[in-house]
Formats: sequence, C-alpha cells, structure tokens
Amino acid sequence: MIILNRVFDFEWDEGNSGKNLKKHGVTNQEAEEIFFDEKKKIYKDILHSQKEPRSILLGKTEKKRLLCVVFTIRRGKLRVISARNINKKERYLYEKAV
Repeated sequence: MIILNRVFDFEWDEGNSGKNLKKHGVTNQEAEEIFFDEKKKIYKDILHSQKEPRSILLGKTEKKRLLCVVFTIRRGKLRVISARNINKKERYLYEKAV
C-alpha cells in the first residue's frame, strides 16, 4: 500500500477538464476531497502502470460520497487521471479496511 505522507499540490490536465464531471458526475473539488479522508485506502494500479506509476485511491468526500480516483504523481504534484463512484468490489475493500 502507498502512503501519502506530505501535502501535495494538484495538477489538472486542461485537455481532461470536465471529463470526470461529464462522464461520472464528479467535480475536481470532490476528487481532491478524498485525499484528505483519514480512512482513505491507496493501492498500486499495477495493470495501468506501464508508462508511469499509477495508484488507486478509495475514499469519502465531505458529503460522504464514496469515490475511486486513479492518480499519478508528476513533478511533485498529484495528477488525477479519473474519478468515479466506487463499485461493489471497491466498496468492500474500503469498508473492510475501515
């Protein structure tokens, strides 16, 4: 499991701006909120890490919405690749760990 032990800045790709909102109803702010969930769980995304190391974050927003965020760290900044509601398997992983 990966541990984020310092505060990172977020970097948003202008080309993907609004993609998560349009596709999954998740705002950039909501995606950022789960990084501050004290009970968040982070896993390595082995299947999608061929070009760069990616991670999967499971956590709750301030409004208690459970999200799955795929991200990478580039030049010391968190870059969100995708954000969506968690699925049944991910919910189990989050709740089991909590």
